[in-house]
Amino acid sequence: MISLKNIEKCYPLAGGSYYVLRRITMDIGEGDFVTIMGPSGSGKTTLLSIIGMLDGAWTGEYTFLGQPVHKMRLKDRVELNKRYIGFVFQQYHLIDNLTVMENLDIPLSYRDIKKSHRQALVADTLDRFGIVAKKDLFPSQLSGGQQQLVAVARAVIASPKLILADEPTGNLHSSQGKEVMELFKKLNAEGTTILQVTHNESWAAYGSHIIQLRDGWMEGK
Repeated sequence: MISLKNIEKCYPLAGGSYYVLRRITMDIGEGDFVTIMGPSGSGKTTLLSIIGMLDGAWTGEYTFLGQPVHKMRLKDRVELNKRYIGFVFQQYHLIDNLTVMENLDIPLSYRDIKKSHRQALVADTLDRFGIVAKKDLFPSQLSGGQQQLVAVARAVIASPKLILADEPTGNLHSSQGKEVMELFKKLNAEGTTILQVTHNESWAAYGSHIIQLRDGWMEGK
């Protein structure tokens, strides 16, 4: 599904460059559950952003579902992102002036789906996540755990092939964190590829293998 070859990212500095990622080469197959770990500043979030096509300023070769991302125009990368990738962020990234129901509809609005089908998918997802009673509330009216459940629901509603999760349980109580990780485990068992960044070794253990980053270099799997 994902093939990275010599991915590098750097920022210019006076007299040289500061590298965030160095010669990252790896393959992730469909149905894998991969964890990226490493100390703060090691390049974990940057790597996730590149894979998610949120960051286009890098060098190297990146192939996603057989498509050469490194050769694609920004517009085409964005389309690939919207069609196949779901994101879960530590800070939720819900849209404040939209209700829970409207937030869930956003990923569906990017696709060629009839309104009636979209409404049915939103209703099913609200029920699946046990948040039907919250559907007309705004993010500011929800607890942190509830906001993260909505964020996960939004990430999976359009059945993405790949879920990218950046510290998805970082702001949650341990019981809420376990609930999110059990959901990821279930989605993975159903065929969704998951790539998560975490500092928590218990959550890392949900993955099939671990990639360690240090100072931008990949230390192993």
